Amino acid sequence: MLTITPATGQVPNDDIAQRLMLQVEKPIASSTTNCTVQWQCVDERLTGKCIEYHNDQWFEFTPSVSGRYFVNISGQQCRDTRGVQLVVLTGTPCEPATYRILSCTSLGSQDDVFVPLEGLQAGQVYLLNVDGYLRDYCRFNLAVSSIAQGLPAASLPPAPAAPSASRLVTLRWTLPDSIDSIARFRVWRREAAAFRASSQAVVEVTRSTYGTAASAYSWTDTVTAPGRYLYQIIAESEDNVAPVLVQQQWFNHSQMGHQAPKPPTDARQQATQQQKQWERRASRMRRHRISAQIDKTTHNQFGRVSGNLIYFQRSSTC
Repeated sequence: MLTITPATGQVPNDDIAQRLMLQVEKPIASSTTNCTVQWQCVDERLTGKCIEYHNDQWFEFTPSVSGRYFVNISGQQCRDTRGVQLVVLTGTPCEPATYRILSCTSLGSQDDVFVPLEGLQAGQVYLLNVDGYLRDYCRFNLAVSSIAQGLPAASLPPAPAAPSASRLVTLRWTLPDSIDSIARFRVWRREAAAFRASSQAVVEVTRSTYGTAASAYSWTDTVTAPGRYLYQIIAESEDNVAPVLVQQQWFNHSQMGHQAPKPPTDARQQATQQQKQWERRASRMRRHRISAQIDKTTHNQFGRVSGNLIYFQRSSTC
């Protein structure tokens, strides 16, 4: 982890012409404070809702060997909670018509994260654009590496619609068939207003005597305060295989919980409900009178009720 000294002004690579050259496995410290946007060098139509440019800066990377690389972002120190945004593209600098977007990531937190870049070509120039999320001022470390560090960067799932009064949340997930050599799962939790997630538990992969891994897993947590909590299940391996996001979900806890809707206050609705109650009461009274009439028949008669008719048969022994 690098120590970042406070920035006092714009970084030089606020200008795309002075973009910083990244070398593999060599982190660079930077800051989005006081950066501006060269609007002639960006095109928001290419990135859609992924990013809104406010205070961006530029980097460049040219791999000497083709293959898979990772952009590791660490040590974020931001004014707000959502961290930085990253766009990776190819094309001629400051000519948006030539750009091709390879990756666009809005982190949404200040966690240490990595963004995978698949199939990079040796000798190809790649541009990296970093922006503070919604004008946020952030200091951070940036590195291109052959090894992933941190959590996989991922979009946030939809928040739950209603809070729960229970403090218990049970997570259930399955072992993905597409992932090999998984050793364990790590459970991460972050409250929505927190800067970073924290590790809550490690769930080891269980295997049979034949070495077959179990497919289903679960873990239960108890939250200590009301709030919206994001849970992430990350699969880890013993070697340098990049961690994989298996599952993420929100849990919304409130001491009040989900309250039932109040009864209608409209006078007509109340009258309708009252009328239905009277009709049910009248129906019960009619059934009671019919039953009483049947019981009063003489001992030489018996009745059988079918629908609204009563059938009688005289006994031959009377």
